[in-house]
Amino acid sequence: MLTVLIESLVTLLFICFPQQEPLGEYWGTAEEESKYYKMVDVPLPTELAVEAGSFEVMPDKKQLAIATRRGDIFLVDGIFQKHPEPVFKKYASGLDEIFGMAYKNDAFHITQQTEVTRILDTNNDGRADQFDTLSDRWGFRHYHEFSFGSKPDAEGNIWVALCLSESYHSKAPFRGWCLKITPDGRTIPVCSGIRSPCGIGPNEHGVMFYAESQGPWNGSCSLKVLQPGGFMGHPVSFNSYELAPEMGQPPTVPNTPSRLEVERKRVKELVPYAVVFPYKRMGRSISGFMVDRTGGKFGPFENQIFIGDFSLGVVMRATTERVNGVWQGACYPFREGFDTGLLAVQFTPNGNLIAGGTNRGWPVRGPKAYAIQRLDWTGITPFEIKTITATVEGFKIAFTKPVDPKIASVAANYQLETFTHIYRQGYGSPEVDQTTPVATSAVVSQDHMTVDLKVDNRVQGHVHDFRLPAIRSSTGEKLVHADAYYTLNEIPRE
Repeated sequence: MLTVLIESLVTLLFICFPQQEPLGEYWGTAEEESKYYKMVDVPLPTELAVEAGSFEVMPDKKQLAIATRRGDIFLVDGIFQKHPEPVFKKYASGLDEIFGMAYKNDAFHITQQTEVTRILDTNNDGRADQFDTLSDRWGFRHYHEFSFGSKPDAEGNIWVALCLSESYHSKAPFRGWCLKITPDGRTIPVCSGIRSPCGIGPNEHGVMFYAESQGPWNGSCSLKVLQPGGFMGHPVSFNSYELAPEMGQPPTVPNTPSRLEVERKRVKELVPYAVVFPYKRMGRSISGFMVDRTGGKFGPFENQIFIGDFSLGVVMRATTERVNGVWQGACYPFREGFDTGLLAVQFTPNGNLIAGGTNRGWPVRGPKAYAIQRLDWTGITPFEIKTITATVEGFKIAFTKPVDPKIASVAANYQLETFTHIYRQGYGSPEVDQTTPVATSAVVSQDHMTVDLKVDNRVQGHVHDFRLPAIRSSTGEKLVHADAYYTLNEIPRE
């Protein structure tokens, strides 16, 4: 009881005095990154506070819809131009923190705090005049009970990830759950155990994932698969199983303190983190994400996940794969230097990446209260770690440019460490149980684009931290980012 009281006081102090929380170090690569991905500021009207919470490209491919935390929807022309001169038109207002938006069948489908809403302009005057509730099966009793909605899946369903009441409580129905809303408004419970989501959508393989924040039962931020019938790790949401009899009985409550790798063997429904984002080194509050489907217009990272971070104002990359039936993968630094906390990202018809958000509520690194910015690929390919995948004997590392084969074939040039987190109800976790695997051989492919790395002493359930400062391209370039992090839930059997 005393431990819970102390943790509650610490959380309250953080909320009341957020400016005292250190944000972490810069990557220090913003100047070099700008050579490859130019950051373009989108001018915002001085009379409007545009705290972007979600984006949608309209069917004409000329307009961008922007939905905000303040409950407005704007239709914006001119934002895709090389030098944007946006013109904002208000389409709807009076909504509540819109963190999910799509346009289909001549209507917006938005996710706000208390419901999924279909919004229409029936008289074609450019303003919404019909608001239909598709689902409001969940409750709302606390400002921290954010709701994040996906764009429609292949069947037209919107998936909604519901934040808990604060970090330790589920004060309203289905708080801490994912629900699936069908086109006709049926509400289908998917899974429990969510803490504080800040993004939801398909991974590069079309499977629904969500972005989870560091906190109770979550040692660091992570991407997790929304596995039907699964348990995402935070047991306080078990009180809503009585509202979802089709889900059966609640899972076994995990032991605490423990390790996730231990508990997922004991609690069969427990879903491990697919990609862990090491705290502060790779974000503090990961947020909206989207897969690059631009066909190469955004550079060499086609079919990869691009994900923002609210606190640090960075965009990162991630890749996922399914090994032995379990999702896992890697994250990689990409671009820092945004002006505010990022909540949403959106690829444009031109193959650029729009990112925006606000600094409201928690400390952020950027200097502005709100901003929208765009990343344009300059056409110059950076030398980067493109992907890391697990193999039977180690890992395969792909690069964006050919490597120097003499350097890349030296196993000692691949430095690895591993760690995990304490799986506990306390807030966050230090990195624990560190080990040092050893790369024993490095075989460079004939085209010099990949390296098969044989690694001794990998640890199942650990994050594997790759550090490659010695690797060079065939023309002598250093890696723009020499670090990457692979979450090894399973070691491939074959």
